[in-house]
Amino acid sequence: MTRVANRPNEPPVPDPLAYFLTWSTYGTWLPGDERGWVEYRRGWKLPDPIRKLEAEARMTEDACVLDAEQRRLVEKTIRDHCRIRAWELHKVNCRTNHLHVVVSADRHPDEVRKQFKAWCTRRLKELERKRSSGPVEAVRENWWAERGSRRYINDEESLEAAILYLRDGQDRHQPEAQARRREE
Repeated sequence: MTRVANRPNEPPVPDPLAYFLTWSTYGTWLPGDERGWVEYRRGWKLPDPIRKLEAEARMTEDACVLDAEQRRLVEKTIRDHCRIRAWELHKVNCRTNHLHVVVSADRHPDEVRKQFKAWCTRRLKELERKRSSGPVEAVRENWWAERGSRRYINDEESLEAAILYLRDGQDRHQPEAQARRREE
């Protein structure tokens, strides 16, 4: 399967080796964020405190911060979904406020991310229902940011770099976490 170039006079582009997908949990990286932020189809933007306040006011739930059990469940769900779909999972790393996946799949990366989000949401809701002693309505509805990032990985060197980043780069300021990941 080869991707067709957006411009008619260019040759087809070969399929990527993999996708590097990233998305945040709900409410943890809002438009206007002090770290900077990405506006859909417009690119990187500088901090904008007013926009951030407006985004916070529109939130229907508190920001979602995943605990250790939820993070393990998300990673297991991604692994299981890749196995079922016969996609090659190169690496997954779920953090408290975002998730990275490097995967080779026979679908568009946005569809892959959409499926991952949907299945992770189902499994997280099931976990929350088990944990909850209250009514089912108490379970969170919003787990993920609306979109996310997708990068095409086109060569072995870039694939290796993405895998190493997920394995080591996420904990670069936490040596004990780096050591734990190397033992995996």
